[in-house]
Amino acid sequence: MTRVVADTNVYVSALMFGGLPGTVPDLALVGSFTLVTSAALLDELDEKLRLKFGVSPEDAAAVRRKLEIVVSIVKPDMVLDVVKDDPDDNSMLECALAGKADYIVSGDRHLLKLASYEGISIVAVREFLEEAEIES
Repeated sequence: MTRVVADTNVYVSALMFGGLPGTVPDLALVGSFTLVTSAALLDELDEKLRLKFGVSPEDAAAVRRKLEIVVSIVKPDMVLDVVKDDPDDNSMLECALAGKADYIVSGDRHLLKLASYEGISIVAVREFLEEAEIES
């Protein structure tokens, strides 16, 4: 089964705005592919929801609990220094490697500029749904 790391920006867009990014967790929920994440990425999502979008700590914790049911959580055992322009993005690559991901789905220009890393395709949501032949 296809393994996918969704960037924090995909989850935020899905939760706050819906649209095409909203299909990513929905499709994972019905078993179209496996979502992979790490504690660091879940922490980042929690922080973004609370600080940038004013989501209450209780609601952010509820989102995390629901995601933890759907995703496969991995523990990266390496520290990368690949994305020089935005070092925080390295955690996505670390998670993808640890989780043996096929794709990183992101809206982040620093990651998208890479296009791939160690055989892992880095694509936007629409491109992922088309490439992986997943119906949205």
